[in-house]
Amino acid sequence: MSNPAQIILDGKTFELPVIEGSENEKAIDIGKLRDLTGYITYDVGYKNTGVTKSAITFLDGEEGILRYRGYPIEQLAEKSNFLEVAYLLIYGDLPTKEQYAAFDKSIDDHSMIHEDVKTILHGFPSYAHPMGVLSSLICSLTAFYPESLNPNASEKTINDSIIRLIAKMPTMVAWAYKKSKGRPVNYPIRSLEYCANFMHMMFADPTEIYEVDPVVSDALNKLLILHADHEQNCSTSTVRIVGSSQASLYGSISAGINALWGPLHGGANQEVIEMLDQIKNDGGDTKKWIAKAKDKNDPFRLMGFGHRVYKNFDPRAKIIKKACDDILHKLGVNDPVLAIAKELEQAALNDEYFVERKLYPNVDFYSGIIYRALGIPTNMFTVMFALGRLPGWIAQWKELRNTKEPIGRPRQVYIGEKTRDYVSMVDRG
Repeated sequence: MSNPAQIILDGKTFELPVIEGSENEKAIDIGKLRDLTGYITYDVGYKNTGVTKSAITFLDGEEGILRYRGYPIEQLAEKSNFLEVAYLLIYGDLPTKEQYAAFDKSIDDHSMIHEDVKTILHGFPSYAHPMGVLSSLICSLTAFYPESLNPNASEKTINDSIIRLIAKMPTMVAWAYKKSKGRPVNYPIRSLEYCANFMHMMFADPTEIYEVDPVVSDALNKLLILHADHEQNCSTSTVRIVGSSQASLYGSISAGINALWGPLHGGANQEVIEMLDQIKNDGGDTKKWIAKAKDKNDPFRLMGFGHRVYKNFDPRAKIIKKACDDILHKLGVNDPVLAIAKELEQAALNDEYFVERKLYPNVDFYSGIIYRALGIPTNMFTVMFALGRLPGWIAQWKELRNTKEPIGRPRQVYIGEKTRDYVSMVDRG
């Protein structure tokens, strides 16, 4: 522990502990500040507030570093697959060969969904947003597995809930997509690996065997890995604070999905495609729109460039750029919107204005392009984000439970009216 921090209030000096993380991150422990001083801290949006000690993900925005359980994201994206990374995040270590085989089999065993879920699915109009459908289906699992509601459930029961959720999420995502298209659902095929099975459920014609291109499956694996966790953020913190009330895993993840749904969080890759469509519909003159982005008096902003956390570069973008190039080359996609995207990418990588400001294309820029090339509609982009982020949410919920963290209860600074006496409606006029 480092030397304590000192705070001087009303002429009195108070000492507060300083804690240090394994990567030399330092924090002032203000847990007893109110008891000691009568003061609370004021931090709108929790931008400078550490709410937990976590062993899951390390992120250094200044240096462009992202690690899951100590493993660099670059190594995991190159050498691993999504299920193995999910195991790593949730259980703390990479699985042995035997552990992975058992994990994979358990996912296969639970990938089917109770037929009554289709009744819930059919209750939605075809124009319902897939995120709302997905959130509802996930939360409905509490009805099918009521034992998940027990806050004192055994570790086996908790693990069963985790396995079911990882197994059934791709099925529910695919069914939400099929619902939006008014098409019959596809059931999972146990012989297919996780990403290939998902693509089958999304796009297969029920009368044909769907052949998944390895390049496509590899790109999807990488995308899901890159989105699997990202330290504390809006949706992850939502999962943790809902979970802190001892809400079930399914209820907590459903809340996280709704938080991710917000356009300021999970909708960035959708905004990229909408921007590209806007440029295409205007005639496709990228130079015009780059000039608009440089004009400080013009409200237009390039979506998918720069990152609020990464001040240098987004390490995930470097990885997914290659997968994006591979996908476009392999599929031979002839899409004017994607051509515009490549022109914007080159401008951002070479234009002095963007280079000086470190406005490089981020993971949302490339992920939107890949999803577009794969034929995934824009309203499904955030759903794909949720599918990738699921292991991180589960790991965070599980860590919160294991460390027995107290219920989240933020404070506020009240700025409303002082005490007022009630006046009857007759006298109020």
